[in-house]
Amino acid sequence: MYIKQSELFRGTSMDFVKKFMDISEMSSHKQGEVLFSENDPAKFFFILLNGHVKLSVGEPKQAIYYAARNGEAFGWSSLIGGDVYSASAECIEPTKILKTSSDKLSRVLEADPDNGIIFFKQLAATLGNRLLETYKMINKKTEDRGQKSEVR
Repeated sequence: MYIKQSELFRGTSMDFVKKFMDISEMSSHKQGEVLFSENDPAKFFFILLNGHVKLSVGEPKQAIYYAARNGEAFGWSSLIGGDVYSASAECIEPTKILKTSSDKLSRVLEADPDNGIIFFKQLAATLGNRLLETYKMINKKTEDRGQKSEVR
């Protein structure tokens, strides 16, 4: 996957993308490997290159989102001032990711505020879409429970 194809980088300059790539490392992970756990220190930001990552919260772990599209971002707590991750991330099949130190990325974003604003707007749009998906999922579960109780 060419990283410029990620929605996060739409509208940013090639120079910005290059700087992002220079501070990032690509890694491969096996099925079942945990990239981070809920409440771990949030030090990295991730972009899915290929594979499938389950994001979950609580005990027992409740899936809240599945990152399955190449270019999807997760671990964003590290970019918005979160000290810890708000969810856990587990590879549910062999997965390749791009891992970026939040400290290094913050310096790149601060040094290039025009592209930084574009990047954060794209991140906000991504998170907004996920929130809408979550609302739909909650609504569907609520409707399903309502139908089940009516059948009894």
